[in-house]
Amino acid sequence: MRRQQTQRYVIGSIAILVSFVVFLLPFAFIVIQALKDPAEASEMSFAWPSEIVVWQNIGDVLTYNDDMLLKAFVNSGVLTVVSVTIMVVLAAMTGYVLQRRPSRLNPVINFFVLAGLIVPPAVVPTIWLLQGLGLFKTLGSMILIEATYGLSLCILLFRAFVATIPRELDEAAVIDGAGPVRLFFQVVFPLLRPVIVTIIVVQSVAVFNDFTGPLYFLPGSDTATVQLTLFNFQTQTLSQYNLLFTDILLVTIPPLIMYVFFNRQIVAGMTNGAVKG
Repeated sequence: MRRQQTQRYVIGSIAILVSFVVFLLPFAFIVIQALKDPAEASEMSFAWPSEIVVWQNIGDVLTYNDDMLLKAFVNSGVLTVVSVTIMVVLAAMTGYVLQRRPSRLNPVINFFVLAGLIVPPAVVPTIWLLQGLGLFKTLGSMILIEATYGLSLCILLFRAFVATIPRELDEAAVIDGAGPVRLFFQVVFPLLRPVIVTIIVVQSVAVFNDFTGPLYFLPGSDTATVQLTLFNFQTQTLSQYNLLFTDILLVTIPPLIMYVFFNRQIVAGMTNGAVKG
């Protein structure tokens, strides 16, 4: 017994050490570089700055290129809120129907849901389609793309969680005269709160931090997202590392805050849906 406790302690200590090296050290490096002036930041060292100029760096980043970062925060906020809302509503309805209304089409639908997780995005055909529809370089098209990319995972989570809800609730609501829409939105949907919170947090961080999607489908400074603002401070002829790391720090803060406040809800939503298959 004592040997098992020792092994668990050793394994836990190693996991904490690995987490510290993988996550905390890079974040500490970003913070230190954001505190420096341009000369010291260009050295890319882990040394503490001789003079802390973080507020000046923040001001320069926020006002750089006609307040591009502030506009990017607005674009990323709209992109995140709308696309995650679409994911939650559509995935909840789809997961409910797949779990409660089995049919011959379920295997086909399940195939496409799993394909959405496995098959990589087709960038060039998607751009060609958006250009044909006149939607390329628009925030609306990026919202649809982000919602589509995250829909498969959301459907699987909702379907697993719906399986834990007793069917008797559905039957009681139908006896009381509830139609399909009222049954779902007034009876079932409120019970999905744990997995809804999980999906909102996980997908919001994923959409907010997405770099390749806006890079391919949303070029241009007017519709730039926060991740694309990093190009402002890194070019072939000039690298402003103090502003670059300050920008990274500002972009990292919102997802970090969401994780700190909602990490318990994330775990609860993942584990509760795993009770039944």
